[in-house]
Amino acid sequence: MLRAAADFLGRRPNATQDEIARAVGVSRATLHRHFAGRGELLAALEHLALAHLREALDDARLDEGPAVDALRRLVAACEPVAPYLALLYSQSQERDPDEEPAEWADIDARIVALFHRGRRTGEFGPDLTPAWLTDAFYSLVAGAAWSIQAGRAASRDFTQMVTDLMLRGVSRP
Repeated sequence: MLRAAADFLGRRPNATQDEIARAVGVSRATLHRHFAGRGELLAALEHLALAHLREALDDARLDEGPAVDALRRLVAACEPVAPYLALLYSQSQERDPDEEPAEWADIDARIVALFHRGRRTGEFGPDLTPAWLTDAFYSLVAGAAWSIQAGRAASRDFTQMVTDLMLRGVSRP
């Protein structure tokens, strides 16, 4: 039910509870029994997304090999969680940043550390801070998910789209 809700809300973030229930294939009452309101549903989706994102970070083995390769592995590992990130990204503008769950701090720290390592080894340029690169990473993953959901890009291109833009930007080599 959560996966279906995440997929639907990723496309329609302002949907009503009735619309969410229909999209998930349950009655509004059933949805309400599982999640008393939109806030509880979004909290459950965030919890699931965080669990998937932690798995993706583990699968990406961020401390192994060149930082560029670790970034590629991270992007590929994040593809399944991208719809959740797109949803959470769209919902985050309505939230107080000081109320962010502690789990995000660990995830952020691990990704920031990857960008720090890449700067130290000279694989990533010194002009952009690791914190900004981490925010840009989240934005690109969410943006790629939105583009795929909207039919403007193919899911098979997810890793290449995000990785190419992170590593090369939009200028010609």
